[in-house]
Amino acid sequence: MHLNTDFFAFAYLVATILFIFGLKSLSHPKTALRGNRLSMLSMGLAVMVTFFHPSVSNYGLILAGLGIGALIGVPLAVRIKMTAMPQLVAMLHSFVGLAAVLVATGTYLMHAQQGHLNAVLLLELIIGSAIGAVTF
Repeated sequence: MHLNTDFFAFAYLVATILFIFGLKSLSHPKTALRGNRLSMLSMGLAVMVTFFHPSVSNYGLILAGLGIGALIGVPLAVRIKMTAMPQLVAMLHSFVGLAAVLVATGTYLMHAQQGHLNAVLLLELIIGSAIGAVTF
């Protein structure tokens, strides 16, 4: 199946919007369950779309990342008490910062190797890395 880049951009946009609404819903106990479901749906959509992206050639790395995330996340979810949830969320957000740095580094290396670096992309990667590093 060959899908064009507009499909992937639209699917990632939908996943991003669902994720934003999911995060917003987590701010109140009455809507937290809906927020979790929207966030899970958005992440599932993003992962599934990535599996069909034509530039993906190594599915093993994606599956390894999902496996490592599950190995870390499931025990945390089972063991952490609700009263410790703010600390857990803060710790997990620091890992998001690290992920942003790693993604920016990988993107830089990929584009540098292909010779597709431009000033806008470079600025975006520098800002993303700096924010991610500070968050981590």
